[in-house]
Amino acid sequence: MLEDLSSKLESVLKKVRGQGKLTEKNIADSLKEIRRALLEADVNYKVVKNFITEVQEKALGEEVLRSITPGQQIVKIVYDELVQLMGESHTDMKTAGIPPTIVMICGLQGSGKTTFTGKLGNFLRKKGRRPMLVGADVYRPAAKKQLEMLGESIGIPVYTSPSNDALEICRASIKAAREKACDVLILDTAGRLHIDEDMMRELEQVKKELKPHEILFVADGMTGQDAVNAAKQFLDRLDFDGVVLTKMDGDARGGAALSIRAVTQRPIKFLSIGEKLDAVEAFHPDRMASRILGMGDVVSLVEKAQESIDLEQAQKLEKKIRKEQFNLEDFYEQLQQIKKMGPLEHILGMIPGVGKQLKGMQIDDRAFVHVEAIINSMTVKERHKPEILNGSRRRRIARGSGTTVQEVNQLMRQFGEMKKMMKRMKKMKFRKGSLPGTFPF
Repeated sequence: MLEDLSSKLESVLKKVRGQGKLTEKNIADSLKEIRRALLEADVNYKVVKNFITEVQEKALGEEVLRSITPGQQIVKIVYDELVQLMGESHTDMKTAGIPPTIVMICGLQGSGKTTFTGKLGNFLRKKGRRPMLVGADVYRPAAKKQLEMLGESIGIPVYTSPSNDALEICRASIKAAREKACDVLILDTAGRLHIDEDMMRELEQVKKELKPHEILFVADGMTGQDAVNAAKQFLDRLDFDGVVLTKMDGDARGGAALSIRAVTQRPIKFLSIGEKLDAVEAFHPDRMASRILGMGDVVSLVEKAQESIDLEQAQKLEKKIRKEQFNLEDFYEQLQQIKKMGPLEHILGMIPGVGKQLKGMQIDDRAFVHVEAIINSMTVKERHKPEILNGSRRRRIARGSGTTVQEVNQLMRQFGEMKKMMKRMKKMKFRKGSLPGTFPF
Protein backbone atom coordinates (compact mmCIF):
# COMPACT_ATOMS: atom_id res chain seq x y z
CA MET A 1 0.00 0.00 0.00
CA LEU A 2 1.72 3.19 -1.28
CA GLU A 3 5.04 1.34 -0.91
CA ASP A 4 6.94 3.46 -3.46
CA LEU A 5 5.86 6.76 -1.89
CA SER A 6 6.58 5.42 1.59
CA SER A 7 10.08 4.30 0.57
CA LYS A 8 10.96 7.69 -0.99
CA LEU A 9 9.63 9.74 1.93
CA GLU A 10 11.49 7.52 4.41
CA SER A 11 14.71 8.08 2.47
CA VAL A 12 14.29 11.88 2.41
CA LEU A 13 13.40 12.12 6.10
CA LYS A 14 16.30 9.86 7.07
CA LYS A 15 18.66 12.42 5.50
CA VAL A 16 16.92 15.23 7.36
CA ARG A 17 17.22 13.41 10.70
CA GLY A 18 20.93 12.97 10.04
CA GLN A 19 21.52 16.72 9.80
CA GLY A 20 23.06 18.16 12.97
CA LYS A 21 21.83 21.62 12.04
CA LEU A 22 19.06 22.63 9.66
CA THR A 23 19.37 25.59 7.32
CA GLU A 24 17.01 27.11 4.80
CA LYS A 25 19.00 25.41 2.03
CA ASN A 26 18.84 21.83 3.30
CA ILE A 27 15.15 22.28 4.21
CA ALA A 28 14.51 23.52 0.64
CA ASP A 29 16.45 20.56 -0.82
CA SER A 30 14.46 18.10 1.29
CA LEU A 31 11.14 19.68 0.33
CA LYS A 32 12.13 19.48 -3.34
CA GLU A 33 12.61 15.71 -2.97
CA ILE A 34 9.34 15.35 -1.04
CA ARG A 35 7.54 17.30 -3.81
CA ARG A 36 9.03 14.99 -6.45
CA ALA A 37 8.05 11.88 -4.46
CA LEU A 38 4.43 13.05 -4.10
CA LEU A 39 4.11 13.99 -7.79
CA GLU A 40 5.62 10.67 -8.90
CA ALA A 41 3.07 8.91 -6.67
CA ASP A 42 0.32 10.67 -8.70
CA VAL A 43 -0.81 13.05 -5.95
CA ASN A 44 -2.72 16.00 -7.48
CA TYR A 45 -0.27 18.84 -8.26
CA LYS A 46 -2.41 21.51 -6.51
CA VAL A 47 -2.58 19.31 -3.42
CA VAL A 48 1.22 18.86 -3.55
CA LYS A 49 1.76 22.63 -3.88
CA ASN A 50 -0.39 23.39 -0.82
CA PHE A 51 1.22 20.55 1.15
CA ILE A 52 4.78 21.75 0.47
CA THR A 53 3.84 25.37 1.27
CA GLU A 54 2.39 24.37 4.65
CA VAL A 55 5.39 22.19 5.54
CA GLN A 56 7.85 24.90 4.46
CA GLU A 57 6.18 27.62 6.56
CA LYS A 58 6.30 25.46 9.68
CA ALA A 59 9.78 24.02 8.97
CA LEU A 60 11.31 27.48 8.70
CA GLY A 61 9.76 28.57 11.98
CA GLU A 62 12.07 29.72 14.76
CA GLU A 63 10.97 26.83 17.01
CA VAL A 64 12.31 24.25 14.54
CA LEU A 65 15.56 25.99 13.61
CA ARG A 66 16.49 26.41 17.29
CA SER A 67 15.31 22.96 18.31
CA ILE A 68 17.79 20.46 19.81
CA THR A 69 16.49 17.81 17.35
CA PRO A 70 15.49 19.79 14.22
CA GLY A 71 15.39 16.65 12.05
CA GLN A 72 12.80 15.03 14.30
CA GLN A 73 10.78 18.25 14.25
CA ILE A 74 10.64 18.15 10.43
CA VAL A 75 9.44 14.53 10.52
CA LYS A 76 6.71 15.58 12.98
CA ILE A 77 5.65 18.44 10.69
CA VAL A 78 5.46 16.15 7.61
CA TYR A 79 3.47 13.60 9.66
CA ASP A 80 1.03 16.29 10.90
CA GLU A 81 0.51 17.65 7.39
CA LEU A 82 -0.12 14.16 5.99
CA VAL A 83 -2.76 13.62 8.68
CA GLN A 84 -4.30 17.01 7.81
CA LEU A 85 -4.25 16.13 4.09
CA MET A 86 -6.10 12.84 4.67
CA GLY A 87 -8.73 14.18 7.03
CA GLU A 88 -7.41 14.81 10.58
CA SER A 89 -9.52 12.14 12.29
CA HIS A 90 -11.61 9.03 11.64
CA THR A 91 -15.24 9.70 10.64
CA ASP A 92 -17.88 7.11 11.52
CA MET A 93 -20.84 6.25 9.32
CA LYS A 94 -24.15 7.91 10.17
CA THR A 95 -26.91 5.74 11.59
CA ALA A 96 -30.69 6.12 11.49
CA GLY A 97 -32.75 6.79 14.60
CA ILE A 98 -35.36 4.35 13.26
CA PRO A 99 -33.96 1.28 11.40
CA PRO A 100 -32.97 0.50 8.78
CA THR A 101 -29.96 2.74 8.17
CA ILE A 102 -29.74 3.10 4.38
CA VAL A 103 -26.26 3.14 2.82
CA MET A 104 -25.95 3.84 -0.91
CA ILE A 105 -22.80 2.64 -2.71
CA CYS A 106 -21.91 4.49 -5.92
CA GLY A 107 -18.96 4.85 -8.30
CA LEU A 108 -17.64 3.95 -11.73
CA GLN A 109 -17.87 0.45 -13.18
CA GLY A 110 -14.96 -1.78 -12.24
CA SER A 111 -14.11 0.18 -9.08
CA GLY A 112 -15.14 -2.75 -6.85
CA LYS A 113 -18.58 -1.57 -5.65
CA THR A 114 -20.28 -4.98 -5.50
CA THR A 115 -17.37 -6.63 -3.69
CA PHE A 116 -17.17 -3.70 -1.28
CA THR A 117 -20.92 -4.00 -0.62
CA GLY A 118 -20.28 -7.56 0.60
CA LYS A 119 -17.22 -6.47 2.60
CA LEU A 120 -19.13 -3.64 4.28
CA GLY A 121 -21.95 -6.03 5.19
CA ASN A 122 -19.40 -8.42 6.72
CA PHE A 123 -17.65 -5.56 8.54
CA LEU A 124 -20.92 -4.28 10.06
CA ARG A 125 -22.05 -7.78 11.03
CA LYS A 126 -18.85 -8.21 13.07
CA LYS A 127 -19.78 -4.97 14.84
CA GLY A 128 -23.09 -6.48 15.93
CA ARG A 129 -25.29 -5.00 13.18
CA ARG A 130 -27.80 -6.95 11.05
CA PRO A 131 -27.18 -5.87 7.42
CA MET A 132 -29.05 -6.71 4.24
CA LEU A 133 -27.48 -6.30 0.78
CA VAL A 134 -29.57 -4.97 -2.11
CA GLY A 135 -28.85 -5.78 -5.78
CA ALA A 136 -29.83 -2.46 -7.40
CA ASP A 137 -27.50 -2.77 -10.42
CA VAL A 138 -29.95 -3.60 -13.20
CA TYR A 139 -27.48 -3.10 -16.06
CA ARG A 140 -24.39 -5.23 -15.47
CA PRO A 141 -24.96 -8.89 -16.37
CA ALA A 142 -24.77 -11.19 -13.35
CA ALA A 143 -24.34 -8.28 -10.88
CA LYS A 144 -27.27 -9.51 -8.80
CA LYS A 145 -26.04 -13.10 -8.95
CA GLN A 146 -22.58 -11.99 -7.79
CA LEU A 147 -24.10 -10.18 -4.82
CA GLU A 148 -26.24 -13.21 -3.93
CA MET A 149 -23.15 -15.43 -3.94
CA LEU A 150 -21.26 -12.95 -1.73
CA GLY A 151 -24.16 -12.77 0.72
CA GLU A 152 -24.47 -16.55 0.85
CA SER A 153 -20.73 -16.98 1.54
CA ILE A 154 -20.88 -14.70 4.61
CA GLY A 155 -24.41 -15.54 5.78
CA ILE A 156 -25.97 -12.13 5.08
CA PRO A 157 -29.45 -11.81 3.45
CA VAL A 158 -29.57 -10.31 -0.06
CA TYR A 159 -32.61 -8.67 -1.64
CA THR A 160 -32.90 -8.94 -5.42
CA SER A 161 -35.80 -8.66 -7.85
CA PRO A 162 -36.38 -9.52 -11.53
CA SER A 163 -37.47 -5.90 -12.02
CA ASN A 164 -35.32 -3.64 -14.22
CA ASP A 165 -36.31 -0.55 -12.25
CA ALA A 166 -33.57 0.24 -9.70
CA LEU A 167 -35.82 2.68 -7.81
CA GLU A 168 -38.56 0.07 -7.46
CA ILE A 169 -36.02 -2.50 -6.17
CA CYS A 170 -34.69 -0.05 -3.58
CA ARG A 171 -38.18 0.88 -2.41
CA ALA A 172 -39.20 -2.79 -1.99
CA SER A 173 -35.96 -3.60 -0.14
CA ILE A 174 -36.93 -1.37 2.82
CA LYS A 175 -40.01 -3.51 3.50
CA ALA A 176 -37.93 -6.70 3.10
CA ALA A 177 -35.34 -5.40 5.58
CA ARG A 178 -37.99 -4.63 8.20
CA GLU A 179 -39.57 -8.06 7.75
CA LYS A 180 -36.20 -9.73 8.43
CA ALA A 181 -35.35 -7.31 11.28
CA CYS A 182 -32.27 -6.00 9.43
CA ASP A 183 -31.03 -2.67 10.74
CA VAL A 184 -28.71 -1.70 7.83
CA LEU A 185 -29.62 -1.70 4.14
CA ILE A 186 -26.67 -1.50 1.72
CA LEU A 187 -27.64 -0.56 -1.84
CA ASP A 188 -25.30 -1.79 -4.59
CA THR A 189 -26.05 0.64 -7.43
CA ALA A 190 -24.99 0.51 -11.08
CA GLY A 191 -21.70 1.90 -12.39
CA ARG A 192 -20.48 3.00 -15.80
CA LEU A 193 -17.17 3.20 -17.61
CA HIS A 194 -17.73 6.97 -17.81
CA ILE A 195 -20.16 9.47 -16.32
CA ASP A 196 -23.46 8.45 -17.88
CA GLU A 197 -26.28 11.00 -17.70
CA ASP A 198 -29.12 8.43 -17.46
CA MET A 199 -27.29 6.57 -14.70
CA MET A 200 -26.66 9.78 -12.74
CA ARG A 201 -30.35 10.70 -12.98
CA GLU A 202 -31.26 7.24 -11.68
CA LEU A 203 -28.96 7.70 -8.68
CA GLU A 204 -30.43 11.14 -8.02
CA GLN A 205 -33.93 9.62 -8.02
CA VAL A 206 -32.87 6.90 -5.56
CA LYS A 207 -31.34 9.55 -3.31
CA LYS A 208 -34.42 11.80 -3.49
CA GLU A 209 -36.88 8.95 -2.84
CA LEU A 210 -35.05 6.88 -0.20
CA LYS A 211 -33.04 9.69 1.47
CA PRO A 212 -30.06 7.43 2.33
CA HIS A 213 -28.34 8.21 5.62
CA GLU A 214 -24.94 7.58 4.04
CA ILE A 215 -23.75 7.78 0.43
CA LEU A 216 -20.30 6.28 -0.16
CA PHE A 217 -18.30 6.90 -3.34
CA VAL A 218 -16.06 3.94 -4.24
CA ALA A 219 -12.76 5.02 -5.86
CA ASP A 220 -10.36 2.58 -7.49
CA GLY A 221 -6.91 3.24 -6.01
CA MET A 222 -5.29 2.09 -9.27
CA THR A 223 -6.96 4.59 -11.66
CA GLY A 224 -4.85 7.64 -10.83
CA GLN A 225 -6.21 11.14 -11.39
CA ASP A 226 -9.31 9.74 -13.15
CA ALA A 227 -10.55 8.70 -9.70
CA VAL A 228 -10.27 12.32 -8.52
CA ASN A 229 -12.10 13.65 -11.60
CA ALA A 230 -14.89 11.07 -11.22
CA ALA A 231 -15.18 11.88 -7.50
CA LYS A 232 -15.70 15.58 -8.29
CA GLN A 233 -18.46 14.81 -10.78
CA PHE A 234 -20.26 12.42 -8.42
CA LEU A 235 -19.94 14.99 -5.65
CA ASP A 236 -21.59 17.69 -7.80
CA ARG A 237 -24.56 15.42 -8.55
CA LEU A 238 -24.96 13.37 -5.36
CA ASP A 239 -23.12 15.29 -2.63
CA PHE A 240 -21.86 11.99 -1.18
CA ASP A 241 -20.84 11.66 2.49
CA GLY A 242 -17.59 9.71 2.27
CA VAL A 243 -15.06 7.92 0.10
CA VAL A 244 -14.02 4.25 -0.05
CA LEU A 245 -10.59 3.43 -1.50
CA THR A 246 -10.41 -0.02 -3.11
CA LYS A 247 -7.52 -2.10 -4.53
CA MET A 248 -5.08 -0.41 -2.15
CA ASP A 249 -3.16 -3.68 -1.87
CA GLY A 250 -2.01 -3.42 -5.50
CA ASP A 251 1.25 -2.05 -6.86
CA ALA A 252 -0.26 1.17 -8.26
CA ARG A 253 1.23 4.49 -7.21
CA GLY A 254 -1.96 5.25 -5.28
CA GLY A 255 -1.19 8.92 -4.66
CA ALA A 256 -4.46 9.97 -6.30
CA ALA A 257 -6.17 8.38 -3.31
CA LEU A 258 -4.47 10.94 -1.06
CA SER A 259 -5.82 13.73 -3.28
CA ILE A 260 -9.50 12.76 -3.14
CA ARG A 261 -10.11 14.02 0.37
CA ALA A 262 -8.37 17.35 -0.33
CA VAL A 263 -10.25 17.88 -3.59
CA THR A 264 -13.74 16.78 -2.44
CA GLN A 265 -13.49 17.80 1.24
CA ARG A 266 -15.23 14.52 2.06
CA PRO A 267 -13.68 12.04 4.52
CA ILE A 268 -12.17 8.72 3.48
CA LYS A 269 -14.15 6.19 5.51
CA PHE A 270 -12.94 2.74 4.41
CA LEU A 271 -9.93 1.04 2.81
CA SER A 272 -10.22 -2.19 0.83
CA ILE A 273 -6.89 -4.01 1.18
CA GLY A 274 -7.36 -7.41 -0.43
CA GLU A 275 -9.67 -9.79 -2.27
CA LYS A 276 -11.16 -11.61 0.71
CA LEU A 277 -14.41 -10.39 2.22
CA ASP A 278 -12.74 -9.51 5.53
CA ALA A 279 -10.03 -7.43 3.81
CA VAL A 280 -11.53 -4.05 4.67
CA GLU A 281 -10.79 -1.62 7.46
CA ALA A 282 -12.03 1.74 8.74
CA PHE A 283 -9.78 4.59 7.60
CA HIS A 284 -7.77 6.48 10.22
CA PRO A 285 -5.67 9.37 8.78
CA ASP A 286 -3.15 9.29 11.64
CA ARG A 287 -2.56 5.54 11.24
CA MET A 288 -2.19 5.84 7.45
CA ALA A 289 0.31 8.72 7.83
CA SER A 290 2.27 6.57 10.27
CA ARG A 291 2.35 3.67 7.76
CA ILE A 292 3.43 5.95 4.88
CA LEU A 293 6.35 7.28 6.95
CA GLY A 294 7.42 3.73 7.90
CA MET A 295 6.37 4.03 11.54
CA GLY A 296 4.00 1.06 11.39
CA ASP A 297 0.47 0.90 12.76
CA VAL A 298 0.47 -0.89 16.09
CA VAL A 299 -3.07 0.24 17.02
CA SER A 300 -4.63 -1.43 13.95
CA LEU A 301 -2.49 -4.52 14.53
CA VAL A 302 -3.79 -4.82 18.11
CA GLU A 303 -7.38 -4.33 16.93
CA LYS A 304 -6.96 -7.12 14.35
CA ALA A 305 -5.48 -9.39 17.01
CA GLN A 306 -8.39 -8.69 19.38
CA GLU A 307 -10.89 -9.53 16.60
CA SER A 308 -9.13 -12.74 15.58
CA ILE A 309 -7.67 -14.26 18.74
CA ASP A 310 -9.92 -16.39 20.90
CA LEU A 311 -9.26 -15.34 24.52
CA GLU A 312 -10.26 -18.72 25.92
CA GLN A 313 -7.87 -20.51 23.54
CA ALA A 314 -5.13 -18.01 24.35
CA GLN A 315 -5.48 -18.69 28.08
CA LYS A 316 -5.34 -22.47 27.50
CA LEU A 317 -2.27 -21.96 25.35
CA GLU A 318 -0.57 -19.94 28.08
CA LYS A 319 -1.11 -22.82 30.54
CA LYS A 320 0.34 -25.32 28.04
CA ILE A 321 3.40 -23.14 27.50
CA ARG A 322 3.94 -22.92 31.24
CA LYS A 323 3.76 -26.72 31.52
CA GLU A 324 5.84 -27.24 28.34
CA GLN A 325 2.97 -29.17 26.73
CA PHE A 326 2.80 -27.16 23.47
CA ASN A 327 2.28 -29.60 20.56
CA LEU A 328 1.52 -29.57 16.83
CA GLU A 329 -2.24 -29.41 17.50
CA ASP A 330 -1.68 -26.08 19.30
CA PHE A 331 0.66 -24.97 16.51
CA TYR A 332 -2.12 -25.64 13.99
CA GLU A 333 -4.65 -23.63 16.03
CA GLN A 334 -2.21 -20.70 16.20
CA LEU A 335 -1.87 -20.84 12.43
CA GLN A 336 -5.65 -20.55 12.01
CA GLN A 337 -5.71 -17.51 14.34
CA ILE A 338 -3.00 -15.75 12.32
CA LYS A 339 -4.79 -16.47 9.02
CA LYS A 340 -7.92 -14.74 10.35
CA MET A 341 -5.95 -11.51 10.75
CA GLY A 342 -5.45 -11.15 6.99
CA PRO A 343 -2.54 -11.32 4.50
CA LEU A 344 0.77 -11.87 6.28
CA GLU A 345 2.51 -9.08 4.34
CA HIS A 346 -0.16 -6.60 5.46
CA ILE A 347 0.14 -7.69 9.11
CA LEU A 348 3.95 -7.46 9.12
CA GLY A 349 3.75 -4.03 7.46
CA MET A 350 1.96 -2.72 10.56
CA ILE A 351 4.97 -3.48 12.77
CA PRO A 352 7.25 -0.40 13.09
CA GLY A 353 10.44 -0.78 11.06
CA VAL A 354 9.37 -4.02 9.38
CA GLY A 355 7.69 -2.49 6.29
CA LYS A 356 10.98 -1.20 4.90
CA GLN A 357 12.73 -4.53 5.50
CA LEU A 358 10.00 -6.31 3.49
CA LYS A 359 10.54 -4.17 0.38
CA GLY A 360 11.22 -6.45 -2.59
CA MET A 361 10.52 -9.61 -0.60
CA GLN A 362 7.82 -12.02 -1.77
CA ILE A 363 5.75 -13.17 1.21
CA ASP A 364 3.64 -16.10 0.04
CA ASP A 365 0.64 -16.91 2.22
CA ARG A 366 0.40 -20.23 0.37
CA ALA A 367 3.28 -21.48 2.53
CA PHE A 368 0.58 -21.86 5.21
CA VAL A 369 -1.21 -24.38 2.99
CA HIS A 370 1.82 -26.73 2.99
CA VAL A 371 2.14 -26.52 6.78
CA GLU A 372 -1.57 -27.27 7.22
CA ALA A 373 -1.40 -30.18 4.76
CA ILE A 374 1.56 -31.72 6.62
CA ILE A 375 -0.13 -31.45 10.04
CA ASN A 376 -3.45 -32.74 8.63
CA SER A 377 -1.62 -35.83 7.31
CA MET A 378 -0.51 -36.79 10.83
CA THR A 379 -2.41 -38.99 13.24
CA VAL A 380 -3.74 -37.49 16.48
CA LYS A 381 -0.99 -39.31 18.38
CA GLU A 382 1.70 -37.86 16.08
CA ARG A 383 0.38 -34.32 16.57
CA HIS A 384 0.39 -34.70 20.34
CA LYS A 385 3.77 -36.48 20.46
CA PRO A 386 5.90 -35.19 17.53
CA GLU A 387 8.97 -36.90 18.98
CA ILE A 388 7.67 -40.27 17.63
CA LEU A 389 8.03 -39.08 14.01
CA ASN A 390 10.69 -41.44 12.64
CA GLY A 391 11.81 -41.74 9.01
CA SER A 392 8.99 -44.02 7.80
CA ARG A 393 6.30 -41.88 9.44
CA ARG A 394 7.76 -38.75 7.83
CA ARG A 395 7.76 -40.41 4.39
CA ARG A 396 4.09 -41.39 4.87
CA ILE A 397 3.19 -37.83 5.95
CA ALA A 398 5.03 -36.35 2.94
CA ARG A 399 3.11 -38.64 0.54
CA GLY A 400 -0.22 -37.86 2.23
CA SER A 401 0.30 -34.09 2.16
CA GLY A 402 1.73 -33.85 -1.36
CA THR A 403 5.00 -32.43 -0.01
CA THR A 404 8.56 -33.71 0.31
CA VAL A 405 10.31 -35.33 3.28
CA GLN A 406 12.59 -32.26 3.32
CA GLU A 407 9.57 -29.97 3.85
CA VAL A 408 8.33 -32.21 6.69
CA ASN A 409 11.81 -32.11 8.26
CA GLN A 410 11.95 -28.33 7.89
CA LEU A 411 8.61 -27.93 9.68
CA MET A 412 9.78 -30.18 12.51
CA ARG A 413 13.01 -28.15 12.86
CA GLN A 414 11.00 -24.92 13.05
CA PHE A 415 8.70 -26.48 15.61
CA GLY A 416 11.72 -27.61 17.66
CA GLU A 417 13.16 -24.06 17.60
CA MET A 418 9.81 -22.70 18.72
CA LYS A 419 9.71 -25.09 21.69
CA LYS A 420 13.20 -23.95 22.72
CA MET A 421 12.04 -20.34 22.53
CA MET A 422 9.03 -21.15 24.69
CA LYS A 423 11.26 -22.79 27.25
CA ARG A 424 13.11 -19.49 27.56
CA MET A 425 9.80 -17.64 27.71
CA LYS A 426 8.72 -19.83 30.61
CA LYS A 427 11.34 -18.14 32.75
CA MET A 428 9.75 -14.76 32.04
CA LYS A 429 6.62 -13.81 33.94
CA PHE A 430 3.49 -13.14 31.91
CA ARG A 431 2.03 -9.81 32.92
CA LYS A 432 -1.26 -10.26 34.72
CA GLY A 433 -4.17 -9.68 32.35
CA SER A 434 -1.94 -9.52 29.28
CA LEU A 435 -3.00 -11.26 26.08
CA PRO A 436 -0.56 -13.94 24.97
CA GLY A 437 0.51 -13.22 21.41
CA THR A 438 0.88 -15.44 18.41
CA PHE A 439 4.21 -17.04 17.58
CA PRO A 440 6.45 -16.60 14.54
CA PHE A 441 7.33 -19.56 12.32
